[in-house]
Amino acid sequence: MPKRKSAAINRRDFLRSAAAGTAALVTSPAAPSKQPLPNPRSGPPPMSPAAEVEAPSGAEVLTADRTGSDFMVDVIKSLGIEYICANPGSSFRGLHESVINYGGNKSPEFITCLHEESSVAMAHGYAKIAGKPLGVFAHGTVGLQHAAMAVYNAYCDRVPVYIIGGNIMDATKRIPPVEWAHSVQDAAAMLRDYTKWDDLPVSLTHFAESAVRAYKIAMTPPMMPVLLIVDAELQENPISSDAKMHIPSLNPALPPQGDSGSVAEAARLLVAAENPVLVFDRAARTPAGLALLIELAETLQAAVIDRAGRMNFPSRHPLNQTERGREELANADVILGLELNDFWGTIHSYRDQMERTSRPITRPDAKLIGISAATLFFKSNYQNFQRYPELDLDIAGDAEATLPSLIASVKSQLATSRKSALQNRGARLAGAHQKTLQANREAATYAWDASPISTARLCAEIWAQIKGEDWSLVSTSGFVSRWPEKLWTIDKHYHVIGYSGGYGIGYTAPAAVGAALANRAHGRLSVNIQCDGDLMYGPGVLWTAAHHRIPLLSIMHNNRAYHQEVMQVQIMADRHSRGVERAKIGTAIDDPGIDYSKLAQSMGLYAEGPIADPKELAPALERAIAVVKRGEPALLDVHTQPR
Repeated sequence: MPKRKSAAINRRDFLRSAAAGTAALVTSPAAPSKQPLPNPRSGPPPMSPAAEVEAPSGAEVLTADRTGSDFMVDVIKSLGIEYICANPGSSFRGLHESVINYGGNKSPEFITCLHEESSVAMAHGYAKIAGKPLGVFAHGTVGLQHAAMAVYNAYCDRVPVYIIGGNIMDATKRIPPVEWAHSVQDAAAMLRDYTKWDDLPVSLTHFAESAVRAYKIAMTPPMMPVLLIVDAELQENPISSDAKMHIPSLNPALPPQGDSGSVAEAARLLVAAENPVLVFDRAARTPAGLALLIELAETLQAAVIDRAGRMNFPSRHPLNQTERGREELANADVILGLELNDFWGTIHSYRDQMERTSRPITRPDAKLIGISAATLFFKSNYQNFQRYPELDLDIAGDAEATLPSLIASVKSQLATSRKSALQNRGARLAGAHQKTLQANREAATYAWDASPISTARLCAEIWAQIKGEDWSLVSTSGFVSRWPEKLWTIDKHYHVIGYSGGYGIGYTAPAAVGAALANRAHGRLSVNIQCDGDLMYGPGVLWTAAHHRIPLLSIMHNNRAYHQEVMQVQIMADRHSRGVERAKIGTAIDDPGIDYSKLAQSMGLYAEGPIADPKELAPALERAIAVVKRGEPALLDVHTQPR
């Protein structure tokens, strides 16, 4: 029950009273002040720590031993959520205060972010390393709007993100004018098209059940973000001393497996095939999944194409034919796609001309098999599900969960007489793999001494410094022409984390910090090859890394442009016969150029650069890695070639 006190005012209640008082001053006529205006340059003197917590003279306020937000923190703790990423906001101030005081700021620990998009993208990167979500708090209408792009990326990438949004439902309780602008009738509506589930709990018991349900839904394949909207009154009101509160137990659902009969038919087709091809995208959810994918490929001695939605297959494995995948697909008689997001695009060639055209690149008689949990979940508005593939066998189920039965069925149907043919196929693929590796090494030598530095030289120099470490590449590699996959030995589940899912720029920097936060517990060296345009969407995440001592090595791919868009404008200019000389107008990040080392230093990071001489790169990397190894983030600004 609430207690009436005249001292030791609770800071949460004091701030609420103060805000209400301010609102009254705004809406009531005020007498002209006779006091001189303060000097705007000097400002008021700082309040002492004692004055911050003591009650105003003669104040009589309500305090509570325990509020709804305290119970909510108990629920969050029961889910094993280790961190809360948030930019502070008043609509979840009750939860914020309960996390840091009642919960002791431990499991979960509050991670201060400077933008809601960074909060969610950090959660995105964290989940791909940790295999579980962290929590995100978002403030009212504006916080969820800021978060929207990152939520969409995670939705497209099938990553579990656990979001709690604050709101004030009762219109009579909103303090004007701000709380009206930041409150909404249906807060989840703006994200509902690209979240898996949402709810608006109206009681603490309702919150407890929905919080556990949300976690369970987020973690059941296909995994996606979930959202709970929590009213400020529910957070801040006291809990009755005789209330009986219960937290439901979390019993995770088993991932859905493919139908046994369909799995046996898929195994039959694969065993009988002369040139089977396995295409993996988001197939390996865990280290066990990676081991199963290797076992399937080796059992069949089949060509593997890794679409890199996750770390699915070792880069140096002789069956890895990713770099020559189109050739293998053209000869394949059976193609198995595991959690393949774009099956149609994998087996077709597309021409971006005045009239867009496409054609199949596979044999007309090729059998197509898909195993994916994505078949179990569709929404209409956002079209990230790609074109409809005409599969011969479409198995609805989580690929990783289905792999054990598929492997067992393949082994049981594999006749001894076929083993010689499989060995010959494996030898052919191993030879092709070696030729590809050699070709990649030779290609990397072109422009080796160029300035700005080639992306091949950049990635080769990074590899020379990290190959003896327990490392993790926490950024995408497409913007550096996938040189890490071509030059590095990638064979552990955490060595790469895939791409953004929705291709939304602004993902890499915060996702890298989130992944580095998860890697910190394992002592891994997190490496981020950071695009310049992507960083400028939310550079404040560098401060978050410095403030929370998140060790991360960021190497700027500073090509001084949104180069993807430079090429798009060049395509249009060429199509219109107007020349490509002006394509950098509106796409270049130059004149003035951004000094990313100074930007990083201003936020507390160790930083060097800009580096344009390739001979300076190795020593700078060595110095920066030493900083990261002692538990701090570091950044190198490197002037690079476009791709």
